Amino acid sequence: MKVPENDDPISASKLLLVSLLDQIENIINFKGKWGLIKSKLLGLQSQLVDLSDFPSSLCDPLAIDLIRSVFLTLNDAVSLSRKCQNDGLTEGKLKTQSELDAVLAKLNRHVMDSEILIRSGVLQDGAVSSSSSKKEAVRIESRNLITRLQIGTNESKNSAMDSLLGLLQEDDKNVMIAVAQGVVPVLVRLLDSSSLEMKDKTVAAISRVSMVESSKHVLIAEGLLLLNHLLRVLESGSGFAKEKSCIALQALTFSKENARAIGSREALVADGFIARLVSALNCGVLNVRIAAAKAVYELGFSLKTRKEMGECGCIAPLIKMLDGKAVEEKEAGAMALSKLVLYVGNRKVFQKDERGIVNVVQLLDPLIQNLDKKYPVSILSELLHSKRCRKQMIAAGACVHLQKLVEVNIDGAKKLLESLGKGKIWGVFARP
Repeated sequence: MKVPENDDPISASKLLLVSLLDQIENIINFKGKWGLIKSKLLGLQSQLVDLSDFPSSLCDPLAIDLIRSVFLTLNDAVSLSRKCQNDGLTEGKLKTQSELDAVLAKLNRHVMDSEILIRSGVLQDGAVSSSSSKKEAVRIESRNLITRLQIGTNESKNSAMDSLLGLLQEDDKNVMIAVAQGVVPVLVRLLDSSSLEMKDKTVAAISRVSMVESSKHVLIAEGLLLLNHLLRVLESGSGFAKEKSCIALQALTFSKENARAIGSREALVADGFIARLVSALNCGVLNVRIAAAKAVYELGFSLKTRKEMGECGCIAPLIKMLDGKAVEEKEAGAMALSKLVLYVGNRKVFQKDERGIVNVVQLLDPLIQNLDKKYPVSILSELLHSKRCRKQMIAAGACVHLQKLVEVNIDGAKKLLESLGKGKIWGVFARP
């Protein structure tokens, strides 16, 4: 049955609901199930009254779709109620019970969706006038999209997520407005989605929020629940999702202030994040490797984590990254290694890789632009006590590059050059 054309959908649903409540009194079969259905109907009845109080409910797409779905479910329930009033069921009991369960599930969904819609404030906003400020327009649009992410079909939610991502990418201010409207808890819940596409888009949205400094505290408030979701994405998500997960994890967990707020650095180490990083460092997707290397750099906050990252096998893929084609990859690898070689055990691992010194020295070349030279300088400075490493540095042309870096006042370059020039003195104290 369709909603009568000469009646608004809310009124039609109200009438159908009242009729259904009357018929339930005459039910003979499955009285227990119908008792549960009745309780849902009473809650839905109150919500339909609330919805009718909003003039915009008759023109708002979300409200219209919801009310039409409610009407169709009520219509199905009426048909079932008539069937259950007969002494002998004309169809099998198992089939009827299955149909009742389906109706009950739909009613439960309608009650939750109605509550979300009413509480969202979307129906209070109404249409945005042409004179509305941009900020107000974004606020209303954000609230509408957040509501759409919670109710309706999967296709509708997916479409809402696309629109939300577009809104968030436009401006940092849009991110702050969406966060103020409550987007973060909704996004965290969507990480449980069975749809890989929706999960990828959700991680992208969270990553975008994490890039706005004033919004990070809202993500941090989600605590270990969000962290565990992101860790799972890093372990088994798509390349795109892994990249976005790394970005979000960096923003969430690697500042001292954030770490104190949720103890997340320790949680990451304990939950096997480091082992997952090794996989990400070897990923075939460039941006995933870069994000993972930056995560290694930020995680190198203590001797313990440096040691664990070295033992888990982070050093070899980072050395390989130094020889990558993209400058961003080279720099990310150098950043991470500059932290890891602060631990003596990692220096020994680094020295065993024949590519290590040569790859780092190449980064000193002034012709490689847009790469912060302080990172390769820092790595080499930590390896000076090894006679073998010093010889490799000199043979690879470190002195020539360093001389040019000294001329442009790169931090640490002069001291490193002087140290390499004192080979005879170093020889007295050298250790393999």
